[in-house]
Amino acid sequence: MATRDLTMGMIFLSQTLTGILGNFSLLSHYLYLYFTRCKFRSTDLIIKHLTVANCLVILSRGVPQTMAALGMKHFLSDIGCKLVFYVHRVGRDVSTGSTCLLSISQAITISPRNTRWAELKAKAPKYIGFSVVLFWMVNLILNVMVPVHVTENGSDKNMTREVDYGYCYSVISYRFTVYGAVYVALVLFRDIFFVGLLMWASSSMVVILYRHKQQVQYIHGTNIPSRSSPESRATHSILILVSTFVSLCTLSSLFHIFLIVLNNPSIWLVNTSALIAGSFPTVSPYILMSHDSRVLRLIFTFSRYTESPV
Repeated sequence: MATRDLTMGMIFLSQTLTGILGNFSLLSHYLYLYFTRCKFRSTDLIIKHLTVANCLVILSRGVPQTMAALGMKHFLSDIGCKLVFYVHRVGRDVSTGSTCLLSISQAITISPRNTRWAELKAKAPKYIGFSVVLFWMVNLILNVMVPVHVTENGSDKNMTREVDYGYCYSVISYRFTVYGAVYVALVLFRDIFFVGLLMWASSSMVVILYRHKQQVQYIHGTNIPSRSSPESRATHSILILVSTFVSLCTLSSLFHIFLIVLNNPSIWLVNTSALIAGSFPTVSPYILMSHDSRVLRLIFTFSRYTESPV
């Protein structure tokens, strides 16, 4: 095995293990809250589904990519390839929708009660569960075309071109049917719609936080520091999460375009694209846990318990 392949395999393995550890730690935290009957926040349900979607993305892309980088080429059957790519796409799209919903929900939560969002603020928590289930259903249906473009073996047809991921081939067809045009239009509309909502919600949170800071400084004076509320900490966490998501999503889209446009893309381009695609599911649980006071309090309690003498 070449040193370059071993290095890339170790990088994929590190990313996969880090992502699995972070997401399962976050899920374990919510299981602990459930069994101890702690009060859940309105955004906790969204974060749980976001974590599940992240796990699907990491397991369906990170694990096969690691095995391929370590020398195990094309170890999946045709059905396995189709299933892995389908699960990855569904998990990625649900992760996008959940991040968008999380941002919108937090923007509504921190909005002042005397604004036009007051009525929506009271009703929003009731529709979170329905919205998350709708994301899963829509993406399970919308991504049924993904397995059509994935195969175990490369094609010899002149009308197609393949991207070799090391364990499967993604087939790019030059034939563009009416159904294909409708499918691409739906996918583009969904992605643009979610990114637009993300940017709107993030901008709204920044404006609300800025106005709140100005009011606090006016009331208390500039020399008296004010403690951040749980809502402010959660908002900062989601703003960091959204910024990370938009940056990595933009990079991932650019690399995906390169894979489609270029003839015979190099293995470096394929691996870099896969690394960027797995970055957000890997880092997002750590961003969320670092700003959740319940997680920090649990870690502090556990560390005191383990350090206390028997």
